Amino acid sequence: MLTGAGPAIPATPWTLDKAAETWVTKTFAAMSLDEKVGQLLTPTFESSYIATDSEEFERLARLVKEQKVGGMLVFGGSEAVPSVLLNPAYGSVTLGNPLNAASMYNRLQALATVPLLNPADFEGGLGFRIKGGTRFPNNMAFGAVGDEQLAYESGRITALESRAIGVHVNFAPVLDVNNNARNPVINTRSFGEDPALVGRLGAAYVRGLRAGGMMATLKHFPGHGDTDVDSHLGLPIISVPRERLDQVELPPFREAIAAGAEAVMTAHIELPALDPDPNAPATLSRRIATGLLRDELQFKGLVYTDSFTMQAITNMLTPAEAAVKAIKAGNDMLLHSPDDVAAHAAIKAAVESGEIPLEQVNASVQRILRAKASLNLHRQKLVDLNAVATVVGARAHQRVVDEVSQRSVTLLKDEASQVPLRIPATASVLYLSSIDYPSTWRMGAPSRTLIPELKKRWPNLTAIELTDRTTRSELELVRAMAAKYDAIIVGTFVRTASFSGRMDLGAELVKLLRDLSRASSARQVPMVTVCFGNPYTASFLSDMPTLLVTYDFYDSAERAVARALAGEAPITGKLPIALPGQYPLGHGLQR
Repeated sequence: MLTGAGPAIPATPWTLDKAAETWVTKTFAAMSLDEKVGQLLTPTFESSYIATDSEEFERLARLVKEQKVGGMLVFGGSEAVPSVLLNPAYGSVTLGNPLNAASMYNRLQALATVPLLNPADFEGGLGFRIKGGTRFPNNMAFGAVGDEQLAYESGRITALESRAIGVHVNFAPVLDVNNNARNPVINTRSFGEDPALVGRLGAAYVRGLRAGGMMATLKHFPGHGDTDVDSHLGLPIISVPRERLDQVELPPFREAIAAGAEAVMTAHIELPALDPDPNAPATLSRRIATGLLRDELQFKGLVYTDSFTMQAITNMLTPAEAAVKAIKAGNDMLLHSPDDVAAHAAIKAAVESGEIPLEQVNASVQRILRAKASLNLHRQKLVDLNAVATVVGARAHQRVVDEVSQRSVTLLKDEASQVPLRIPATASVLYLSSIDYPSTWRMGAPSRTLIPELKKRWPNLTAIELTDRTTRSELELVRAMAAKYDAIIVGTFVRTASFSGRMDLGAELVKLLRDLSRASSARQVPMVTVCFGNPYTASFLSDMPTLLVTYDFYDSAERAVARALAGEAPITGKLPIALPGQYPLGHGLQR
């Protein structure tokens, strides 16, 4: 059992008026078993342009008209790329388009007998997947600031932009407590390693989503923070005792449920302390999805699975087998099956045979209908395409992004008080864009904003990009030419990307940075290193004389760093994680 009473859990996350209750009752009474099973499925589509007269649209239309699916999840876009050796630089993933997404949702909604409940993975705002939408910093940047109002505002703005294109459910906030420095899939997606901070900011984000008219989905239940395996590639096992789960992983979920979260996403992770059966991740475990979440935590909202295209599931089960196990476990909504038609047929057959109780399916469908009615979808299921451009990507929304980015910059170390840089505008500056590996930067090339921002302050700037594919002779050239500059700025870009399994700089590149650090100290020339993305990168750059951390990539973080280095903005961020043996939780020098 959980220790301590904890915050009060709402009896239900949905309060409906009389007309909405009537709609739920009548709609449910008229549904066949086929229609009920369909409500449990959430297929996906991409928000690149799709013509109505196309095979892809016909495929999606069949899922709506024949399988009667409950909703459609929107992704960004993708393009075909060659699978080749020697040149790994191609990237297939692209951002989607808000008008394309809204148009597709309207066309699919028009085909739906029961309104679609549409989710999206917008944990970083609409711009996380859709071009032109507001892209918020990673959650760990919010943890470095610690301001609940900013977390609330990011949720509210995300909700406004999402509802404008026809999305009703956000797969956020991430409530995983990142207490494993080698976590390759959560990392900066977490608010930090302090359960109280994660719960406080997560609950504020939930309230913001609700204020904007959007459902929150808490993920990844019951906690994906203490693992070094990417569940996109394999099945993580978290072997900690139940007492530790009660103290670390579960409190943020309890707090966010109490704040009114309407949905929870179960994770593809094994937790032997909760379910000792082998190959029983939370998504397939009745002990976890029902026993812990429903019975013990008294959660009354919707339960989504994580994506069933992830290898943690596809390596074990066929789409049909996985679908049946997920519903038997107690999930309401099966997300992104590799074969929605096979999943539908398998679930229906399991209900008809008695393997899945009809009463359980009925309870799930009623929850789904109540969620739809709470969002007023029974009255208005289409969006105004003309209004999309008036909401998505507004300047007021970007100002919140910029504030979080600026306030989150954290100064870990500054041995010679080099920040802000006290060098004249005429100084010659060497900027090294040091990245993990050159491929798949399709949605935002490193330093694309920082270089022009630095050049505004120091026009005599030379910018060089270094990666794990930079040759030794090229590294030697950089080592030799560095002695000619009045200052050196290093930007390190290390990702923790799904399906990657990588999260470090190349060894030769780290050696170069250490050599330059010693040489610059001997010459008494400023050298500042900034860690973009994975903050744990600072752990193996500890001998750099000056270290800053941003927890994020791309434009807003890079602009914030330029302002901090030039002394145009204060530096106030605090580490929301500890760097073991170096810097404690909450560390951060002020400027």
